[in-house]
Amino acid sequence: MARGLTVLLGPSTSAHRRLALLALALGVVLVHGCVTQGIAKRMTELAPDRAMPARMEVAYVRDMALSAPPAAAAPAAPPAAAPAPRPVRKPRPKPPPKPASAPEEAVPVLATASAPEPAPPESLAPMAAASAPSPASDAASAPEPDTAVAAVAVVAAPAASAASAPPSFEWPASTRMSYVLTGNYRGEVSGSAQVEWIRVGSRYQVHLDLVVGPSVAPIITRRMSSDGEITAEGLAPRRYDQDTKVVLRERHRATIVFEPGGSVVLANGDRRDAVPGVQDTASQFVQLTYVFSTRPELLRIGGSVDIPLALPHKVDVWTYDVVAEETLYTQFGELPTIHLKPRRASPKVGELSAEIWFAPQLRYLPVRIRIQQDTANFVDLLIAKRPEMAAN
Repeated sequence: MARGLTVLLGPSTSAHRRLALLALALGVVLVHGCVTQGIAKRMTELAPDRAMPARMEVAYVRDMALSAPPAAAAPAAPPAAAPAPRPVRKPRPKPPPKPASAPEEAVPVLATASAPEPAPPESLAPMAAASAPSPASDAASAPEPDTAVAAVAVVAAPAASAASAPPSFEWPASTRMSYVLTGNYRGEVSGSAQVEWIRVGSRYQVHLDLVVGPSVAPIITRRMSSDGEITAEGLAPRRYDQDTKVVLRERHRATIVFEPGGSVVLANGDRRDAVPGVQDTASQFVQLTYVFSTRPELLRIGGSVDIPLALPHKVDVWTYDVVAEETLYTQFGELPTIHLKPRRASPKVGELSAEIWFAPQLRYLPVRIRIQQDTANFVDLLIAKRPEMAAN
């Protein structure tokens, strides 16, 4: 009997034990997960700078129209004009001495009482006023002090500057640009991309989103985001985040922090001294738009422009050569562009570089971007439609 009970109860008792052990293991896993999540949340609260800034949202309500390239805009008030050089006048011979009783004749210089000459043009009026001698002076041929000419020029400079100074640069309203993506990554690939410029007051964000493959099942996704402030010298990044996900691989994150004291903390934790005007991978596209709008002469073929970049593992100065004027054939028509190509003396293996085509008729925005990793792997972004703009 006892043996029979043992046979009947033995398997059942063993099953109960296995279920109890499984329940205990699941409980431990759940508790461990909750504790880990709590610690991660607490670390985020203790170090809020490690969390990505929330993405600012705007509504796009209109398309950007093609327009003539903007005139060179002044990023700041122009400096005071230098004093105009005084005209050189030939000395006149002194008249012969006259008797004391004879009245002194007036010496005509710029005008006479009986036949006044036409007034000089407005632009020459300060010069004429500075060079005209006093009728009562006997030393008309002696030059006036330079300080008098300088004073006249400085006083007249604001009015002249106001009339001739170019308009100040106006940052474009929040803008979204959509691209068709083609390229090669272990074979031909296609996809889509967006560059989004968002500004609210003096704060800005730039987002570059790439999707390689179908949107429902992408092979690669990458987001590059810059967050910072708009200053008189252009963009001043505070933080850069890069998020990459390749199918069947772990997600990879990289963050660069631009400290107020002038240092840059790279993705690996190294601290570097910031270079004046330093940008990140995302902000450089809009910063170059600002540079070309205020200094279009930099876009002459054969010229170049330098821009300091903070990359995930180093701070370096990149030189872009202006190589050609090219016409792109887009879905909304032909678009004249200016092609810039980075000059790299000894690029590292796998280091990304970007060729950029800027469109003067679209406020010098980048309408084509070719991101190259090596000779075999690249993506090419071509604008798909007119840029979309926010209301303000």
